[in-house]
Amino acid sequence: MKTKYWTKKVTEESHALALAEGVFTWSDPKKIARSLKKSAEESLGRKGTPLQSAMSMLNFYINRAGKNLNPKQKKVLNLAKQELRLIFAK
Repeated sequence: MKTKYWTKKVTEESHALALAEGVFTWSDPKKIARSLKKSAEESLGRKGTPLQSAMSMLNFYINRAGKNLNPKQKKVLNLAKQELRLIFAK
């Protein structure tokens, strides 16, 4: 099936990371970061480092949601970026 938007295809068919269901809707940035880290480290389909893959998926979601992303949730997701950097630095 041909999709109108490439982002929809990536979201539905990408196997780069096996994400926990609803991970981007969670309210705890640390929990989001830990989940993304786990998914990135377990992934066999990623092309970069686990940090790059996790950060890329987070940025992809934020950018794809665009103006429709609740400002409060966008803040949580941006805090999750900071948490990712911290937990990968350990």
